[in-house]
Amino acid sequence: MIEVNELTKRFGSKTAVNGLTFTVRPGQVTGFLGPNGAGKTTTLRMILGLDTPTSGGALVGGVRFADHPRGLHHVGALLDAHHVHPGRTGRTHLRALARSNGIAARRVEEVLGEVGLSEAAERRVGGYSLGMKQRLGIATALLGDPPVLMFDEPVNGMDPEGVLWMRRLFRQLAAEGRTVFLSSHLMSEMENTADQLVVIGRGELIAAEPLRDFAARSTRVGVLVRTPQPAELTALLTALGADVRAEHAAGAESLVVTGLPAERIGALAFDNRIMLHELATRAASLEEAFMEMTADSVEYLAGRTR
Repeated sequence: MIEVNELTKRFGSKTAVNGLTFTVRPGQVTGFLGPNGAGKTTTLRMILGLDTPTSGGALVGGVRFADHPRGLHHVGALLDAHHVHPGRTGRTHLRALARSNGIAARRVEEVLGEVGLSEAAERRVGGYSLGMKQRLGIATALLGDPPVLMFDEPVNGMDPEGVLWMRRLFRQLAAEGRTVFLSSHLMSEMENTADQLVVIGRGELIAAEPLRDFAARSTRVGVLVRTPQPAELTALLTALGADVRAEHAAGAESLVVTGLPAERIGALAFDNRIMLHELATRAASLEEAFMEMTADSVEYLAGRTR
């Protein structure tokens, strides 16, 4: 378990993390979300003892990570896949870490096989693709068979097969009773992988709750409508103040309506002899909920498209 209590980090006059308190429990995948510059990586680094908090603290398994003598047996982490000596081979890199952490040499071959790098183990890391470096970083995290695992943007550079493999791996690790803390900016991956969410903005906590509860908090609940008369229905709906946008999927056009309930839309279509092929309430996606809940916390806001 990871326990973060009033964690704060200041760099000069800038507060990167401000009074964060949350708990990451075993047996589930907890996603860590926030806009760019929200303080996610700084938080992970403080949990791992790589940065010293200005105030507050974090415990992993009830103790500060820096005070724990078991190293990779206690926590496995991937923060930056590039932080590996490029002149070493993948196998040499893992063997050095195994020796320094008292891990049996056979474990190196096990994790190389688990992440799919057995055939590339004698290649120098400098020649690895980003996806291969991510796999090596995951092998490093798994090396000590730890109960707590932390990953920062692990799917960067992964091909579709690698993303699917990684998704299954995280869920398997959680099913084994481990604590899995996963930071990613890819909402689709979080939606398919995470059970719980910790969401921060400008270094402060926005939410710490189940993913489904976070998505349900969005006010952007819409109604999906398919009709062979979209123009006529759109005119009627907008006249009543509803927001209507077209959505194309699988070669068909649908309307997504916000501002009116499905029952009102159905009655309006019936009264005006407009045929409906589909009428369904659709909850907000994780991405829509995230954009709404963090709208006031975006530090690097791009301008409008020209």
